Amino acid sequence: MKKRWLCLFVENEIGVLARISGLFSGKSYNLDSLTVGVTEDNTVSRMTISLTSDDKTFEQVKKQLGRSVEVIKVVDYTDIPIHMKELMFVRVNHCSDRDIDELFRISRIFHVSVIDYATATVLIESVQTEARNQELIVLMEKCYPNRVEVVRGGSVAVEALSVGER
Repeated sequence: MKKRWLCLFVENEIGVLARISGLFSGKSYNLDSLTVGVTEDNTVSRMTISLTSDDKTFEQVKKQLGRSVEVIKVVDYTDIPIHMKELMFVRVNHCSDRDIDELFRISRIFHVSVIDYATATVLIESVQTEARNQELIVLMEKCYPNRVEVVRGGSVAVEALSVGER
């Protein structure tokens, strides 16, 4: 089993997301992450999909997606250099003044932003890799047990530029 990444360019039409996600659920494939957004062309959306699977299952997934009428292009990001980030919000509740000071220090170390805070609550925004976000969650849950709320969005990815393009 291996972490896999796919980028799909699909027609930007009603029902496409439901049909693509239905393809996965119909075959009992579990998605780790699915993010969709319109591209520079309003008729085309880009889906970034993360899943964990073996080689055989992954090849089946790619073939089925390629046969879908709404899919314009399937790009396998698994073994190529990519830039990938995930949006995450972490809220820490019931904070003392000392906790708030420490959260500001952690935010500087992790290169994340405190985007809101009140007298006893701090809200942090993180745009990092999944792994780095997970490290932050582990630290927060260790330092502030039973006071942490996490909201994670799906990851987005783009191919890295080749050396000759820089």
